[in-house]
Amino acid sequence: MNAGLLAQYVMNGLMLGMMYALVAVGFTLFFGVLDVIKFSHGDVLTVGAFTALAAYIGLTAAGVTSGPVVLLLILLAAIAMMALLGMLIARVLVMPLRTAPALNTLLITLMAGTVLREAVRLFYPQGANPKPFPSLLPNGSLTLGTFNLRYDNVIMLAAGIAVIVALQWVLRRTTLGLAIRAVAQDEETARSMGVNFTAIVLITFAIGSGFAAFAGIMNGLYYNEINFGMGLYLGVIGFAAAIVGGLGSVYGAILGGFVFAALQTIGTVAMPFASAYKDVFAFGVIIAFMAWRPTGLIQEKISERV
Repeated sequence: MNAGLLAQYVMNGLMLGMMYALVAVGFTLFFGVLDVIKFSHGDVLTVGAFTALAAYIGLTAAGVTSGPVVLLLILLAAIAMMALLGMLIARVLVMPLRTAPALNTLLITLMAGTVLREAVRLFYPQGANPKPFPSLLPNGSLTLGTFNLRYDNVIMLAAGIAVIVALQWVLRRTTLGLAIRAVAQDEETARSMGVNFTAIVLITFAIGSGFAAFAGIMNGLYYNEINFGMGLYLGVIGFAAAIVGGLGSVYGAILGGFVFAALQTIGTVAMPFASAYKDVFAFGVIIAFMAWRPTGLIQEKISERV
């Protein structure tokens, strides 16, 4: 394999890893504040991507044609709407079941995800069919030997890094972040110190759901297509990445996302009929790894969750 092709595989792996990491971070945030797994997370991603597409169609109809302006507006619209949706799911479905068995929460969020996914399929115009997603980033590329570096990939990768860095800054340097970490560490102590537990949970679910919307738009820009089932696939991978990294650790979720993408890339390169078997290879390695190390790559320390 020549260096150019190897670099292309690495770049593709980085793009996939960033999308998986953004989804995995959401799972980790939800688990951090409420010790729950929200299985509707991937379907929130789907709704976010379709919200962005609907916003694009509306802006185009209104005569807004500037690519950067349209991209910014659809990002804001999708992230805001999914933040509200995440808060609604937390308030109506998840928090009332805090004292119920964990299986109840898993089941109700799984069903909620199915409702969201089917709602997109049934009520979005021709929602059962894949939808072309607009190309709103520069289409040019830089050729380095046999390696073709696309400008849009660089921009999306940089944007993903910026979002993750911003989240870490919020968690480590702000009062809100301190409150989130306090709730994740010890809910009762946080309450006794005046932290509004309900507000922090809702804000955390809003942040995680906003990350899902961002990942959905990134996926649409990368593949120039979205479909109603995309969140189910990305949700499973994001959850697997969070588990592999060590559920409860933001750094672990990010690492797990890139590990899963790396495994897919290796499967593409090393196995015959790569496109058919790369997921089988990646999930097979993950199964073997979790059997060997159930705690994940970064073992959770309760004092360092989130």
